[in-house]
Amino acid sequence: MKSQILIAQGLPLSDERIGINSQADVRTTGFAVQCRVTTEDPANNFLPDYGRVAHYRSAGGMGIRLDAGSAFSGAVVNPFYDSLLVKVTARGRRFEDAIKKLDRCLAEFRVRGVKTNIPFLVKLLRHSTFQAGLCTTRFIDETPELFQFPKRHDRATKLLTYLGEIIVNGNSLFGGQRPQPARREPAPVPDVSHLNAVPLGTRDRLHDLGPEKFAAWVRDQKPLMMTDTTFRDAHQSLLATRLRTKDFLEIAEAYSRLAPQLFSLEMWGGATFDTAMRLQKIPNILFQMLLRASNAVGYTNYPDNVVTEFVHESAECGMDVFRVFDSLNCVPNMQVAMDAVLSATPSHGVRPICEASICYSGDITNPGRTKYSLKYYVDMAKQLEKMGAHILAIKDMAGLCKPRAARELVRTLKQEIGIPIHFHTHDTGGIQAASILMAAEEGLDIADGAMAPMSGGTSQPNLNFLSESLRFSPRETGLNSLHLDDLAAYWKAVRQFYSPFESEQQPATTDLYSHEMPGGQYTNLFQQAKSLGLAGQWPEICRAYAQVNLMVGDIVKVTPSSKAVGDMALFMVANKLTPEVILDAGRELAFPESIIELLSGAMGFPESGFPDRIQQIILRDRKPFTTRPGETLPPANFDKIGDSLKGTLKREPTNREKLSSVLYPKVFDDFSKHVAQYSDTSIFPTPVFFFGMNTGEEISIDIESGKTLIIKYLTMSEPHADGSRNVFFELNGQPRDVTIIDRSLEPTEKHAVKADPADAKQVGASMPGMVVTVAIQPGDSVKKGQKLLTVEAMKMETTISAERDGKIADVLV
Repeated sequence: MKSQILIAQGLPLSDERIGINSQADVRTTGFAVQCRVTTEDPANNFLPDYGRVAHYRSAGGMGIRLDAGSAFSGAVVNPFYDSLLVKVTARGRRFEDAIKKLDRCLAEFRVRGVKTNIPFLVKLLRHSTFQAGLCTTRFIDETPELFQFPKRHDRATKLLTYLGEIIVNGNSLFGGQRPQPARREPAPVPDVSHLNAVPLGTRDRLHDLGPEKFAAWVRDQKPLMMTDTTFRDAHQSLLATRLRTKDFLEIAEAYSRLAPQLFSLEMWGGATFDTAMRLQKIPNILFQMLLRASNAVGYTNYPDNVVTEFVHESAECGMDVFRVFDSLNCVPNMQVAMDAVLSATPSHGVRPICEASICYSGDITNPGRTKYSLKYYVDMAKQLEKMGAHILAIKDMAGLCKPRAARELVRTLKQEIGIPIHFHTHDTGGIQAASILMAAEEGLDIADGAMAPMSGGTSQPNLNFLSESLRFSPRETGLNSLHLDDLAAYWKAVRQFYSPFESEQQPATTDLYSHEMPGGQYTNLFQQAKSLGLAGQWPEICRAYAQVNLMVGDIVKVTPSSKAVGDMALFMVANKLTPEVILDAGRELAFPESIIELLSGAMGFPESGFPDRIQQIILRDRKPFTTRPGETLPPANFDKIGDSLKGTLKREPTNREKLSSVLYPKVFDDFSKHVAQYSDTSIFPTPVFFFGMNTGEEISIDIESGKTLIIKYLTMSEPHADGSRNVFFELNGQPRDVTIIDRSLEPTEKHAVKADPADAKQVGASMPGMVVTVAIQPGDSVKKGQKLLTVEAMKMETTISAERDGKIADVLV
């Protein structure tokens, strides 16, 4: 600057105050490259963006110079001035050195709240033509790859937004209430670092033998083998499936070291939308799931190709044991699912086990209950063995199999079939441990139990006590009781995270043997009754449940058939209906859809069919199925489903996502929107995920390997006029805040409505700016290409046109 002023005054370059005597004195002593970082969107023709800079973090270092404009957290970029944030200049001894410094510097920038041209600048710096110094004025126009940007995750902002939402508005699961868990500190994970390599377990044995020889090996074992249901049915029965994957992962490695003698971990299935993921920290114990035959993991019948594809994908993900059952013991309904398991050949080389189930109902010791006799179960078991089952499961979902019945049933089955027997029961009546022990005396091969803190009641019997009770006996399980207690201590603490989800347990009485309600439904149905204001009529609901069962022909009751019976029972109690009133058919009633589905045969058929009278009353003019429902359903078109999902996911969907969408259309759509809005919230500790953070609380979360976020909640602002609040955090030591609408407040000023990009009927501006012309009004009919409005920003005008013919419903400007 000094030299320029001197030259302007008329001094020659050779003046001693300037010191350039000849051309030889002008030498290159390095290279410098400068970038202008602006709030322009290169993906949208470099149109300017404006708004509030939610977070700004610049970089620096040797050889870097920053000349900042309006560049700081909280700065407002408006449409009336230059969009420059900062000039970044890098110098180096060589051109390539300057480029590398500038590339590194730009990669370390973090600008949130407005779009910038940084992705374009990075692409430009890394291009070989630019690095070779061969660019021309046509370079940008002729190089489209400069505009192929990786998708920006912005995970930190999304995760903070989720936390802010829970802090301001609470969790929607609690209906406006703000309960707190009984525990916030982490659960104690047993220390297994001192133990040697992971011991061999049943999964290793399956890998070596294959399912057929493995089943023979199980049958030859003297110890009673145990399945731990804590990872699925236990918490599904007690806590309505609230336990989170994160809590399973924390204890996973300890299981592999402390309980390798387990037969399996039941960790997926039923009617749950969660992740069929391989817990790589448990490589040695079999993973088991519950498969509802043609209902897969849902409440309805699916096309055969969906069931087959689902099973094969689950096996590929690492599922080892498929417990296949039908909610009405309809054997033809099980064929497709069993064949899918038997034909699965996953790439990891471990072929899965087909464990076919007989669902236990009635009482084989009661001479007055002849429908579900010992012969009935033996005949069904023989059918399933002929169909290729490797293991037979006795699925006692209501805890009806009394100790003497269990002994007689297992003794007879061991004489009649040649495959191992696996007994599953619920401890609703409190005596099912005795049923397991008596069955064990008759040669039962495998039994289900749950870790002590997650056992009892509508869950499974106490695995810790079952194992210890067999100690020093011929059927000793081989499990270490002290190790099991270490695992149980973890689950005891974890259950305290979920204390607001605990239901008011209704102690079971002997009416259980009358209504025969499954353990997994007992808690859920009570919660449904409570939400309908019928909790005080629980005994009447149980009686109505028994009445509905008899009305539909004394059926096997397990989801989804049990749900239909439960829905009808609630319907009857809520409307003060008796079986006589319904069978009289004198009233026009809007019956629950689930009972219509059941009696139409959409869930399959019980062995003796449904009573004609109730079927006619419930179905009215609807025609019932006459063949297996899956046979009549057209195959799912996965290519078409994939095309549909592209719009939602903004990318090519995986096969797993296509299946999830088919099985749970609405739930998968809600899940996808949640991930898009908040990122992967499964990484939050459970108390934080459900209940938010307390003032001053600090947590550490890993968003990927090597990337950790340390988040501290500071405070929340008073509400603004538009009903929003600012929630303030520290993120890795830097101040951050997010803006959240407080839904408990009525805003004093109108809140701007944004177009939903997923809704093709909504038209938004292609760039932020001021609307200077509105060419239409509500009710107008428009043609494709017709001008709708004009937007101006930073002296640039853009016309927004109709993308198709249509009619204007509203103009939100």
